[in-house]
Amino acid sequence: MLISSDNLVLWLGFVAIFGKVMGSRFIDTIDTTWYEAHATFYGDISGYETMQGACGYGNLFQQGYGLATAALSTALFNNGGICGACFEIMCVNDEHNWCIPNAGTIKITATNFCPPNYTKTVGVWCNPPQRHFDLSLYMFIKMAPYRAGIIPVRYRRMLCQKQGGLRFELKGNPYWLLVLLYNVGGAGDVVDVKIKGSSTGWLQMSRNWGQNWQVGTFLVGQGLSFRVTTSDRKTIEFDNVVPSSWQFGQNFEGNSNF
Repeated sequence: MLISSDNLVLWLGFVAIFGKVMGSRFIDTIDTTWYEAHATFYGDISGYETMQGACGYGNLFQQGYGLATAALSTALFNNGGICGACFEIMCVNDEHNWCIPNAGTIKITATNFCPPNYTKTVGVWCNPPQRHFDLSLYMFIKMAPYRAGIIPVRYRRMLCQKQGGLRFELKGNPYWLLVLLYNVGGAGDVVDVKIKGSSTGWLQMSRNWGQNWQVGTFLVGQGLSFRVTTSDRKTIEFDNVVPSSWQFGQNFEGNSNF
């Protein structure tokens, strides 16, 4: 069927308007369905035990995550692929009446792994296939008192709201560069990273662990650019975010975020 030029113009106009109206649906492609799970906590109210962890983050206060974090069970952790993703959680279906009335929801970032324990036959909340959040105590007591220990929850993915630009922390040695990506907005979990030196083309990086990405190329003395893709397939290019004078142990902030 042939379409006249007038009809084509009308159709393109409709697509443009529809795209603006439905824009948020096109942008948000993470699964925001509510699911059932359980939640516990680890550490004390200071949150000291929640620092570091299997995602490769360091001091969570310095990196902007604070205590709004959780260690995720095997079923959710995805071998570190979920690191940086954000979740909304609420206490529900509490037969022991532990849920604090009208507590609402908490919002956390995945920063650690809750390992399975195959030597136990009860209380194996982090063993597959169970979906489980091991929260900081500070976040747990927003939904239930300390003595509850474990509570049923519902959770869903949400877009991460972060202050400032995406950050890159450089570690390694002259022939092996390890880059920690943190403060990632939007979907939060990074699935692909490419790096380009001022004297190279784009080089594919591979996940070392958590959100640490590596490349085995000599890049000392070169300015660095990154191309970062999150799980919702959005990509941002950070051109010349790292100056040629960079040193190991430094971190740099991009001028944008997801």
